[in-house]
Amino acid sequence: MTMMANAGVNVVGIGMDAVELDRFRLALSRRAGLKDRLFSDAERRYADRKADPTERYAARFAAKEAVMKAMGVGLWKFKLRDVEVAKARSGAPSIVLHGRAAEMAIERGISGWLLTMTHTEKTAFAIAVALREVAAP
Repeated sequence: MTMMANAGVNVVGIGMDAVELDRFRLALSRRAGLKDRLFSDAERRYADRKADPTERYAARFAAKEAVMKAMGVGLWKFKLRDVEVAKARSGAPSIVLHGRAAEMAIERGISGWLLTMTHTEKTAFAIAVALREVAAP
C-alpha cells in the first residue's frame, strides 16, 4: 500500500484476534489439508522453515481473523486464504488481499492496512487496522 504524501488517513476498522498455540497445533495435526486451505504457498514456505511452525501459522491465522473483524464482516464471507500475510525485508508484516477479500475491501473504501503480530509460548496475537485515504484539505 502506498499512501499519497499530502493525503490524510481515516481508520475504517480495527480487528484483533488471539490463537492458542496448543489448540492450533492439534488442529493442524488432525486435519491434513488445513494448511493448504488456510495459507498461501508463500505463508507455508515461511512457516515450515521452523521445526515447529505452529507459532507462525497461528499468528497468521490470527491476522486473517483480525482482518475480517477490521472489515466488519463475519467468518467465511471470504476464504481465509484470500488474506495473505507478507513479510518485508525488514521483517515487518503486511496484508495482501486476494479474491473476494480484495473486492470487499474496495467496496468498503479500504486502501491500506497496518498489521502487528506477536506470540508468547502459549498464544499468538494479531491486530489489523483498516485504513482509507482521504484527500488533503
